[in-house]
Amino acid sequence: MSPAIVGEKWWKNSIIYQIYPASFKDSNGDGIGDIPGIISSLDYITSLGVDVIWLCPMYDSPQIDMGYDVADYQSVYGPYGTVEDMETLIDACHKRGLRIILDLVVNHTSDQHKWFKESRSSKTNPKRDWYIWKPAKYDANGNRQPPNNWRSIFGGSAWEWDETTQEYYLHLFCVEQPDVNWENAETRQAVYDEAMEFWLRKGVDGFRVDTVNMYSKHPEYPNAPIMNPKSETQPAFSLFCNGPRMHEYLREMNDVLSKYDAMTVGELPNTHTVEGVLRYVSAAEKQLSMVFQFDLVELGHGKDYKFLTDLRGWNLRELKTAVKSTQDILKGTDGWTTVFMENHDQGRSVSRFGSDKTPELRVRSAKMLAMMQSTLSGTQFIYQGQEIGMVNAPREWTIDEYKDIDSTNYYRMASKISGDDPAKLSIAMDSLQHLARDHSRLPMQWSDDAYAGFSPASSAKPWMRPNDNYPEINVKLQEKDSSSVLSFWKQMNQLRKEYADLLVFGEFEIIDEPNQNVFTYTKTNHNQTILVVLNFSETTQKFEKPDSVKSQDWKLLASNVDGQEDLQAFEGRVFLV
Repeated sequence: MSPAIVGEKWWKNSIIYQIYPASFKDSNGDGIGDIPGIISSLDYITSLGVDVIWLCPMYDSPQIDMGYDVADYQSVYGPYGTVEDMETLIDACHKRGLRIILDLVVNHTSDQHKWFKESRSSKTNPKRDWYIWKPAKYDANGNRQPPNNWRSIFGGSAWEWDETTQEYYLHLFCVEQPDVNWENAETRQAVYDEAMEFWLRKGVDGFRVDTVNMYSKHPEYPNAPIMNPKSETQPAFSLFCNGPRMHEYLREMNDVLSKYDAMTVGELPNTHTVEGVLRYVSAAEKQLSMVFQFDLVELGHGKDYKFLTDLRGWNLRELKTAVKSTQDILKGTDGWTTVFMENHDQGRSVSRFGSDKTPELRVRSAKMLAMMQSTLSGTQFIYQGQEIGMVNAPREWTIDEYKDIDSTNYYRMASKISGDDPAKLSIAMDSLQHLARDHSRLPMQWSDDAYAGFSPASSAKPWMRPNDNYPEINVKLQEKDSSSVLSFWKQMNQLRKEYADLLVFGEFEIIDEPNQNVFTYTKTNHNQTILVVLNFSETTQKFEKPDSVKSQDWKLLASNVDGQEDLQAFEGRVFLV
């Protein structure tokens, strides 16, 4: 074992594979992925060279927001399986040397959770204060108004009127996802007992922590600044992210986690400074193991609303800056970081940052992106299907194929504002085809059999339509092909383990930052250096050895194009120098 790794936490050098249960593998033919399907695929997952699986919410839920609306933390959503199935999965992972982490969703619950049902039953109920309730305001004409102008992340007011008790409750996401009141110590203890320790005692190895910086809101709940004078609601991230008691709550949560040597990775939106991130991930702070920063995956998002943007509205310099912001967390600190380009909330990375115009460009850019991700420091996360280069759904698909509430709400808003103008609705569909969360949720493409091998051929139609390209992009085909995207990911995962000192723990430095076509950087540790050169363009670029790299001994460790002098479209090279 390399000196850099000795004594390090197990999760630093881990490669983590994210699974979206509904879309991974349907074992019983009901059209919905399930836990037995995951169990049947563990040997495949192990073959990738990963160390940990992360399971998106599998708890009992009405599925308004695909399980991120939890009705019972101690039960499993029926179509996915049972608690006993989860126990089998945990055991099967551990027998294969895999660890397993779950999604912890505790900023909010479902409105069907027993806690909320009690809370909304009356103002005097003991659990009333377990959620955030506020009286109405009234305008000069006596019309009832919400307590403030905060916009829900899914659009519309973040407040919902409750007729029974004549007050508003806060929901930063869907109406059906009321926010938990973390100010209440009794509520926090219930979260630790029911949502965390129940599963930690069963052997899970940690949690991905959803919306981890939203538990503490501005105590006065003031109006958000006016960003759009034409809108009644305004983005309020500065008022409900990184609130005054946030770090207190996370230290308290860590007291529970530390008993089990459990890892955490927090979802940390709207936190863009190194200092701000370090408050969460510094080892001395004893809060989170690491966080997801979104600088990279949010490139090209609209400022007022993510879909209101130009397609591919980013340039390579911006991408370099985004990567640097996550890598800089490690410079001279006791913090840790993450490396990812896809998850359940993003479009596919090849469609967004590479090219899916032709099969050749798709394969090549998928490999180039694998090179980038595998050579950056931090804990690496691979999303299901990323390892075979899955891409976004075709533009020809209509809104009827999109299931995500974020997508359907946006289309409905575009329809209302435009009066169903066909040209403007077409623009809305362009944005959805590029940025919608739905693309990551299409069924996993296992084979060229019916339904992409996701469901048995004679079964019910899958809950989402498989991408039309599954006969050309699937696991079965790529497992037989040494030049496939899948084979390349396995190669890169192996390389990452072999050169962990440099690739996982090395110091990152950009070379030729102004270059808008080629991304060149070094990774350095213990007087060793790896050089990474990535052509992000569709045209040939001149390859020149950087002046700052003095070595005469160049060893090519990885490449996605054979034997060319200049860099071909979407070519990448990794050198030990």
